[in-house]
Amino acid sequence: MQETIVALSSAVGAGARAIVRLSGPKSAKLASSIFDAGGPVACDRRALYSGHLRLPNINNPVPADLYIWPAPRSYTGQEMAEVHLVSSPPLVDCLITFLLTNGARAAEPGEFTLRAFLSGKLDLPRAEAVLGVIEADNRKQLRDALKQLAGGLTQPLHGLRDELLNLLADVEAALDFADEDIAFVSPEELLARLAKGMAQVSLVQKQLQSRGRSDRPFRVALVGPANVGKSSLFNALVQVRAALVSSHPGTTRDYVVRHLEFDGTIVELIDTAGQRRTEDEIESQAQRLASELLEQTDLLISCVDASAPQQGMTGLPARTETIPVATKCDLAEPPPGLLATSAVTRQGVQELRDRIREYILRRNQPALAPSLSRCQHHVDACLEHLRRAHSSVLFKEPVEILALELRGALDQLGEMVGAVYTDDLLDRIFSRFCIGK
Repeated sequence: MQETIVALSSAVGAGARAIVRLSGPKSAKLASSIFDAGGPVACDRRALYSGHLRLPNINNPVPADLYIWPAPRSYTGQEMAEVHLVSSPPLVDCLITFLLTNGARAAEPGEFTLRAFLSGKLDLPRAEAVLGVIEADNRKQLRDALKQLAGGLTQPLHGLRDELLNLLADVEAALDFADEDIAFVSPEELLARLAKGMAQVSLVQKQLQSRGRSDRPFRVALVGPANVGKSSLFNALVQVRAALVSSHPGTTRDYVVRHLEFDGTIVELIDTAGQRRTEDEIESQAQRLASELLEQTDLLISCVDASAPQQGMTGLPARTETIPVATKCDLAEPPPGLLATSAVTRQGVQELRDRIREYILRRNQPALAPSLSRCQHHVDACLEHLRRAHSSVLFKEPVEILALELRGALDQLGEMVGAVYTDDLLDRIFSRFCIGK
């Protein structure tokens, strides 16, 4: 924690902006030593400076911005600095080399967020949510990660932990004065406070369960120009004659949906209307409906006629993953880079199903899965301790048993939020981060 670390925190490669981040006691001094702001740089207050970098072996000054955050009002809780410059790999390498040579060391994966956790800026679920935001594959995963980052998961539990600590103090005070006729807390109050705690933990338990599952089936849509063979391939995948097949373009005007099962996961397979220009009002509505549907699809199978590969699909959603497929490969050679399929000979149909299965497995593992699994374990164990504590009061068991169960519940909450942790746990969590985060 007393060492100054540095890393590139933006994407590697050429671009409009690169962010080089430092954290540690020498951050501002190191960054300002190579930065010309046209005046003095105050390292003891939050500020933004625009100026130039004077890099070794670079003749011309490099336009850049310098951000300073003094401790403890920073992301890591330490003194921090960021240098923002044009994302030219040689310039970025030169800057980082200078900083490493003059007292900083290269940051480990996730070390900035680890320092935020160790400084008390983030609890453990919120630190894990940072990784969830980075790795989110869809809007739902991003929304869940942002909620967890904002403290939506653990904020209610911090109050519960304080309440249980106060309750444990009252119980142990009664143990210390067992020979005296002093009632620190009545059985009725104990039951009420324990019931309230169980209700809070149960709500968090349901929250975790809802985040661990998707609200709708995994959607796969076949898209492509009219008469490209989508419906024939659709029928081959579902193994029944579900969509009308004709050599006349535009046979599929509405979309057709069938449900398939892949290793226990239900999939919506959708055959969309062929993309083509038309003045027919009904078909135009089908085209608009298909476009809206594609925005809510998890995986696209983009079909191209092997005999006319230049007639590809246009206007596909940029964020949706796509499997490019060549159809009618029993009539022509497929172009390179496309999965060759034929609804007649069933060439490539099983391979296409296997690729769909791979995407499903990846999609069913949300970015927050390790965090949700860890938190779920501790929440379940905490709830079980509270239930046993409630039962011990209800059946008038020795107070020592109540104190033991309360300590068990507190330990589980502590491990969940990171008040109690081991180095192995931190290594397992933060080693999954990329460098610079």
